[in-house]
Order: sequence, then structure tokens, then C-alpha cells
Amino acid sequence: MTLTTALGPLGVATGPAPADAAALEDAGARTLWLAGGAIDRLDRLTALLDGTRDAVVVPGIVPTGRYPASAVAAVHADAARRRPGRYLTGLGAPQQPRALEALHRHLDELDALGLPSSNRLLAALGPRKLDVARTRCAGAVTLLVTPEHTARARAALGPDRLLAVMLPTVLGTDRTALRELAGFLLGVPGYRAAVRGLGFTDAEVDARADRLLDAVSARGGVEDIAARVAEHRAAGADHVVLSPVGDPAAGAALLRALR
Repeated sequence: MTLTTALGPLGVATGPAPADAAALEDAGARTLWLAGGAIDRLDRLTALLDGTRDAVVVPGIVPTGRYPASAVAAVHADAARRRPGRYLTGLGAPQQPRALEALHRHLDELDALGLPSSNRLLAALGPRKLDVARTRCAGAVTLLVTPEHTARARAALGPDRLLAVMLPTVLGTDRTALRELAGFLLGVPGYRAAVRGLGFTDAEVDARADRLLDAVSARGGVEDIAARVAEHRAAGADHVVLSPVGDPAAGAALLRALR
């Protein structure tokens, strides 16, 4: 299926405050992503749409184990009615036993409620979820990945699905904030397994080793970050999301520098 909402090559993560999103749009953002951890209620997404002019808003991601399909579909329907072409649903499989079965049930419900596969992306790292992203969604969202993983994900999705890579980004050389983010994410079994699948040892994962952090992020000056974005794009990413870590103001600075 064809993605119904154009994202462009570069997006940026925003906080839940509409004023922050508006400032990023003023700095040049055309696609704004709200991280799943900031989605404590779904009307956060509606507020971002209402608080910006033209930018596309994408939740990255709505956890399907937390919000019922009816609520997810209602946000999509409201956005399609009032802000057409400006909203894309990003979904994540629930962290529970038999998660794929639960995910398929959720997607079945979304189908029945009128949220089309052409308007949804799926957080997917391993081959089974990438297959679901290919067959039941318009593409996939990845996080904590290397350009080599991006190439594998592109091959799994095929040429006609969107691949968005969320890239933790530090404008500078300090890894402290990256290490804190990794400490949180790598406590999730799916992320830990995916990172081990990239070739990192249990010891490196447990220590949040420098080699691991550097491989799955962009860190340094503007040229260093631009080079990492270009690596993912060359490997097959259609869209790269700058996700500033530790410095909320870095997103606007990077957008201005990379335009």
C-alpha cells in the first residue's frame, strides 16, 4: 500500500508541549515525532496538531497494549477530518506474552474501525515484526539501530514500504545522556535482543558500552550528525528522525544547520 502522508527525508522529536512543537516548526521541521514515553494521553497528539500550522505529527509510538484500538482510531479520524494529511499513526506491539497475536488482533480492530494500513507505521526491529510492517502497515519505525540494520530492514520491507529510523542525537561529545536513555530502553527485552542481534555482547549491553552507544546514535558536531544521517539514508532509510538527547534546544539548532 502507498503511504498517504508525506514525511520527507528528515524529522525531529518534540516534547508534548505545543509551544515546543511550534518552535521546531519555525526552525524548519516538517515532521514532528512525539516519543511514546511522552504520550501519557492521546489528546497530546491532537494538541500538537492544533498548535502547529502545517507539520505532520507522528506518535513514535502508541503502545497497543495501553490504548484500545477504538481510541487510536478516534484520534486518526479526528485528524483526518480537521487536519487532513497531517497525521500518521505510529504503533508499537505490546510488551506481553504472545505479543504478535495481540498485535494482529489490534490491527484487525483498526481495520474494522477504518484506520487504513496506508496510514500506520509499526515499530519493528526483528524479522517477524518487519514482516507485519510490510504486510499490514505502510512501513516500519526503528530505534537503536546501525546503518547495517537499516540495510537489512530495507531488504525485509521491500522497496515500496516506508522505513523511518529514529536516531538518538547528541550535539557534542558527552555520552552521559545517551547512556541514561540506553539504560532505560535496554531494560525492554525486545530492544536488548535486537541490540544483541547487531553483534554486541551481553557485557557491552549491560555496561552501555561506548562502542554500542556510538553505533546506534549520532554524536558530535553538525557535520558528524549529518554524516550519520546520510549513512542511514544510503542504507535504505526514507526518513530519519533526529531525537535530541539531553538538550531539548538541540533539535532546532540541528534543523537550522542541516536545512
